[in-house]
Amino acid sequence: MAAQFKNPATTALLELAKTRRSHYALKAESPIADEAIEHLVQQAVLHTPSSFNTQTGRVVLLLKEEHQKLWDIAIAALEGLVTAGRVPKETFENQTKPKLNAFRNGYGTVLFFVDYDALAPIKEKFAIYADNFNPWALESNAMAQYLVWTALESEGFGANLQHYSPLIDDQIAKQWNLPASWKLDAQLVFGVPTAQPGEKTFMPLEERFKVFGK
Repeated sequence: MAAQFKNPATTALLELAKTRRSHYALKAESPIADEAIEHLVQQAVLHTPSSFNTQTGRVVLLLKEEHQKLWDIAIAALEGLVTAGRVPKETFENQTKPKLNAFRNGYGTVLFFVDYDALAPIKEKFAIYADNFNPWALESNAMAQYLVWTALESEGFGANLQHYSPLIDDQIAKQWNLPASWKLDAQLVFGVPTAQPGEKTFMPLEERFKVFGK
């Protein structure tokens, strides 16, 4: 018997969670206006919870040519590793560069940062929790990433989440004149999907979930 919810929006929300997937084949098109994308990301920034309401998440939205600049920075950074002998040239040409170009082919990227410096007052005020605030800030950032990702997919985008920090951090800060206290955590690439995502498998739910008091 299917669960019966009081609010139909609950079923819709869970369906969106099911359909959020990693899409790597993207094209530089958008099913909605840029202003709608901006509003979507803004609302996620405003309404993602954070511990003690510290609001340490920082977000940059890059569209079109600005998005392409980001992945040009990443390509140049990886080429530097090849030159330095840290990445084999064959691996870069056959695997890494095609993957980075696939990200570049998207429509935009959302950059997620954490401003750890903003935590100094709360760490001093609640010293007993001081060591926990940094991990909690990352947890809040992850919630924002998931919310933006799911909302973008709801509007017809495909997206995938990348982590090229700290390799690209300095150039990003320089390119877009960002505060030094903003520490890059993840890059959410999005565009119109051109292929279906791969099959997703699941561990048995009995190994991951328990209920008591039912």
